[in-house]
Amino acid sequence: MRFISWNVNGLRAVQKKGFEDIFRALDADFFCVQETKLQEGQIKLDLPDHESYWCYAEKKGYSGTAIFTKHTPLSVSYNIGVEEHSHEGRVVTLEYENFYLVCVYTPNAQDGLKRLDYRMRWENDFRNYVTGLAGRTNAKGEKMGVIICGDLNVAHKEIDLKNPKTNRMN
Repeated sequence: MRFISWNVNGLRAVQKKGFEDIFRALDADFFCVQETKLQEGQIKLDLPDHESYWCYAEKKGYSGTAIFTKHTPLSVSYNIGVEEHSHEGRVVTLEYENFYLVCVYTPNAQDGLKRLDYRMRWENDFRNYVTGLAGRTNAKGEKMGVIICGDLNVAHKEIDLKNPKTNRMN
């Protein structure tokens, strides 16, 4: 199976730059996108043979995640079950027979780290969510796997950032 994850920083803008052609050329079983920045009905995509699952932010032009897949899931869930985090469209989870696929767009701490406390609560809640998924078993009694695709808004080294100097303290 082929998994692709891409922070598009605005799906409508990327659509104008050939998103659908790139999507078809990559021919993934699962295509996870983050930072879609749109609401339901604001885009029309021609992605034959793929089902789509969207998690929209309440705030227009903000955040958002989606998964496009060739494989119909057993179930779909949105967000992580914590009210504080349920308005920003940050997580879509698809359940399959042997694994969960989680598409996530982790919040950043923002300029001057003004949202750091929120980010730390997110980290704890997201870890609890994923750990809960990992502890489940399927109908055969086998432990379920968890595949996480997304933008976790972390960087190990400065080379991992587009603009390392302007990202200090962010």
